[in-house]
Amino acid sequence: MPGHQKPSSSWYVYLIECRDGSLYTGIAIDVASRYAKHVAGKGARYTRAHPPLRLLGQCAYADRSEASRAEYRIKQLTAAQKRALCEEWAVSA
Repeated sequence: MPGHQKPSSSWYVYLIECRDGSLYTGIAIDVASRYAKHVAGKGARYTRAHPPLRLLGQCAYADRSEASRAEYRIKQLTAAQKRALCEEWAVSA
Protein backbone atom coordinates (compact mmCIF):
# COMPACT_ATOMS: atom_id res chain seq x y z
CA MET A 1 0.00 0.00 0.00
CA PRO A 2 1.55 3.32 -0.99
CA GLY A 3 2.25 5.72 1.81
CA HIS A 4 2.86 9.43 2.05
CA GLN A 5 5.81 9.34 4.48
CA LYS A 6 8.43 8.21 1.97
CA PRO A 7 12.03 9.37 1.51
CA SER A 8 12.65 12.32 -0.78
CA SER A 9 13.76 9.95 -3.55
CA SER A 10 10.20 8.62 -3.90
CA TRP A 11 8.38 8.73 -7.19
CA TYR A 12 4.93 10.27 -7.24
CA VAL A 13 1.87 9.81 -9.39
CA TYR A 14 0.06 13.12 -9.77
CA LEU A 15 -3.14 14.34 -11.37
CA ILE A 16 -3.71 17.74 -12.93
CA GLU A 17 -7.06 19.28 -13.77
CA CYS A 18 -6.81 21.16 -17.04
CA ARG A 19 -8.69 24.36 -17.91
CA ASP A 20 -11.06 22.42 -20.18
CA GLY A 21 -11.99 20.10 -17.29
CA SER A 22 -9.93 17.16 -18.56
CA LEU A 23 -7.48 15.35 -16.29
CA TYR A 24 -3.80 14.58 -16.88
CA THR A 25 -1.95 11.82 -15.01
CA GLY A 26 1.84 11.75 -14.75
CA ILE A 27 4.77 10.64 -12.62
CA ALA A 28 7.69 12.62 -11.20
CA ILE A 29 10.16 12.77 -8.33
CA ASP A 30 9.56 16.50 -7.77
CA VAL A 31 5.86 17.15 -8.43
CA ALA A 32 6.04 20.90 -7.76
CA SER A 33 8.83 21.34 -10.30
CA ARG A 34 7.10 19.12 -12.87
CA TYR A 35 3.80 20.98 -12.40
CA ALA A 36 5.62 24.30 -12.92
CA LYS A 37 6.92 22.94 -16.24
CA HIS A 38 3.37 22.00 -17.28
CA VAL A 39 2.15 25.51 -16.38
CA ALA A 40 5.04 27.07 -18.33
CA GLY A 41 4.06 25.08 -21.42
CA LYS A 42 7.21 22.95 -21.22
CA GLY A 43 5.61 19.79 -19.86
CA ALA A 44 3.85 17.02 -21.72
CA ARG A 45 2.33 17.55 -25.15
CA TYR A 46 -1.12 17.03 -23.62
CA THR A 47 -0.75 19.89 -21.14
CA ARG A 48 0.61 22.19 -23.85
CA ALA A 49 -2.69 21.68 -25.68
CA HIS A 50 -4.77 21.57 -22.48
CA PRO A 51 -3.24 24.12 -20.06
CA PRO A 52 -3.27 23.13 -16.37
CA LEU A 53 -5.74 24.71 -13.97
CA ARG A 54 -4.62 23.06 -10.71
CA LEU A 55 -2.83 20.11 -9.21
CA LEU A 56 -5.54 17.74 -7.95
CA GLY A 57 -3.41 15.33 -5.96
CA GLN A 58 -0.34 13.17 -5.67
CA CYS A 59 0.67 9.89 -4.06
CA ALA A 60 4.16 8.54 -3.28
CA TYR A 61 5.46 5.18 -4.48
CA ALA A 62 8.65 3.33 -3.60
CA ASP A 63 10.27 3.53 -7.04
CA ARG A 64 9.74 4.49 -10.66
CA SER A 65 8.52 1.04 -11.63
CA GLU A 66 5.80 1.02 -8.98
CA ALA A 67 4.78 4.59 -9.89
CA SER A 68 4.63 3.71 -13.59
CA ARG A 69 2.39 0.73 -12.89
CA ALA A 70 0.11 2.88 -10.73
CA GLU A 71 0.05 5.58 -13.42
CA TYR A 72 -1.07 3.02 -15.99
CA ARG A 73 -3.85 1.72 -13.70
CA ILE A 74 -5.03 5.24 -12.90
CA LYS A 75 -5.15 6.18 -16.59
CA GLN A 76 -7.69 3.36 -17.06
CA LEU A 77 -10.11 5.01 -14.60
CA THR A 78 -12.95 7.34 -15.47
CA ALA A 79 -12.59 11.05 -14.66
CA ALA A 80 -14.99 10.63 -11.72
CA GLN A 81 -12.93 7.73 -10.37
CA LYS A 82 -9.73 9.79 -10.72
CA ARG A 83 -11.29 12.68 -8.79
CA ALA A 84 -12.45 10.28 -6.05
CA LEU A 85 -8.93 8.84 -5.87
CA CYS A 86 -7.50 12.33 -5.33
CA GLU A 87 -9.96 12.83 -2.47
CA GLU A 88 -8.73 9.56 -0.91
CA TRP A 89 -5.12 10.73 -1.27
CA ALA A 90 -5.98 14.00 0.49
CA VAL A 91 -7.68 12.19 3.38
CA SER A 92 -4.80 9.72 3.88
CA ALA A 93 -2.06 12.36 3.63
